[in-house]
Amino acid sequence: MMTETIFRNARLVLADTVIHGDLLVRDGKIAAIDSAGGTNGSGANGSGRGEDMGGDWLVPGLVELHTDHLESHYMPRPKVRWSPMAAVQAHDAQVASSGITTVLDALRVGMDEDARVTSADMRLLADAIESAQNAGRLRADHFLHLRCEVSSPDVMEGFSLFENDTRVKIASLMDHTPGQRQFVSLEAYKIYYQGKTGMSDEEFEKFSAMRQSLAGKYSDTHRAQISGTCNERGIVLASHDDATNEHVAEAEEQGIKVAEFPTTVEAARASHKAGLKVLMGAPNVVRGGSHSGNVSARTLAEEGLLDVLSSDYIPFSLIQGAFMLAETVEDVSLNQAINMVSKTPAEAVGLDDRGAIEVGRRADLVRVSTEDEVPVVRSVWREGMRVS
Repeated sequence: MMTETIFRNARLVLADTVIHGDLLVRDGKIAAIDSAGGTNGSGANGSGRGEDMGGDWLVPGLVELHTDHLESHYMPRPKVRWSPMAAVQAHDAQVASSGITTVLDALRVGMDEDARVTSADMRLLADAIESAQNAGRLRADHFLHLRCEVSSPDVMEGFSLFENDTRVKIASLMDHTPGQRQFVSLEAYKIYYQGKTGMSDEEFEKFSAMRQSLAGKYSDTHRAQISGTCNERGIVLASHDDATNEHVAEAEEQGIKVAEFPTTVEAARASHKAGLKVLMGAPNVVRGGSHSGNVSARTLAEEGLLDVLSSDYIPFSLIQGAFMLAETVEDVSLNQAINMVSKTPAEAVGLDDRGAIEVGRRADLVRVSTEDEVPVVRSVWREGMRVS
């Protein structure tokens, strides 16, 4: 049976403008957009029927490319592992209630000695995601993002666990070796890891030397192996924490399409010039700067160098960051900011059927009110069905 829903009296955030009008959804897809109806409800199909949005914003469902938030549900305390299915459902509920209708769950590939999880845990979570999706348990649409720590000795072993997994849409090449990329400042690295692990100064020195030794032994080889496999399989590649023009040149050679969290304006500018989509964290926008002391996402937006936002570790930061960006950066309009969390990330990983309020695309929609600086997600629909 054909199903129809009309959303009336909404401020519709389209890809290139914002209009006040009505929206018709038919069988899970956007069927018509009418700016003539406005507040009198005569648009869409002229009937005046439907759900009155009360002048709230109606934005496309958000698309999240990089969040490792699932791990906190699976391992909420040290040495405590939760039910994988329950963890996935809890994560999914928080994601959907934040307006995210498509999420690429980031799973670690390549462990270090202070990791609290294993490659087997990551495969277990991936299986739970697939089972939950197939059983209709989830509100959002879930895919996978492999966070590949190329300096890790076991990264290829972990990567092999996903060789037949069609849900993998993107893989990022990461290297958290001290003295480069995210941790150019050894002092910042020291503060981070000593605070995390309680190491003494002597223990930290040995730890850093060991990490640098592993990077020299494995990083280049693993980068080449993973990028080659992903290019063959059609998996989108992302670089992580690029800091220099040399990093970006290497990324170009490897077929990278997304530049995740560049740490300097120099790297962001080079990535943008090379046609890579520059992704930054929405928490960076909300906080007004990087927690690691690296470049501010707002600075990149002001320079016209920001393409995509990611919630990273706080799901709600995605919708909050988009509205804040439109408020705080003069040259970024609301529709441009919303594109950064919907249309651009969707198209970056080949999901061209969603991410915009456009006739023919999926009716993934979010009703948002903005009474103060923190937006309120009122309702969420995926393919026309209310999920939150």
